[in-house]
Amino acid sequence: MLLRELRALDREIAAYPDDRSLWLTPSGISNSAGTLVLHLAGNLRHFIGATLGESGYVRNREVEFSIKGLSRDELRAHVSATIADLERALDRITASQLEAPYPLLIQERRVRTADWLVHLSVHLGYHLGQIDYHRRLITTNPEAANVVSVHELPEYEGQ
Repeated sequence: MLLRELRALDREIAAYPDDRSLWLTPSGISNSAGTLVLHLAGNLRHFIGATLGESGYVRNREVEFSIKGLSRDELRAHVSATIADLERALDRITASQLEAPYPLLIQERRVRTADWLVHLSVHLGYHLGQIDYHRRLITTNPEAANVVSVHELPEYEGQ
């Protein structure tokens, strides 16, 4: 689901009509779509890519919320790097690791790795929905970017 949502995030960025519109923050909205993209990339590259996949990525959360004005192509490059990090990390995770405690404390608590991955997936979906709504408000374009594609779910191959 994480990879599906990241591919949807890439489509969402591409659906903005121009670079500038990604950075607009109308009254009542504290984070632009561009800021949310950087936040999601940093979050996932840190908690999955670096922590579980040992990618070497070093997060700078302050920069995620302070940098402005990147182009759609630059934001999509961040998403592509996140997808690559997650593909490598997720290929390495074993069933026993999923049941084990996540390697880092989460707000001073131990959580099961599988539960933390579900949390990260829900966090991604939450912000992806915000970005979709932001694009529709900013551009007044009601067109869907096919954000939640059931066709991207793996087909069941059991009995």
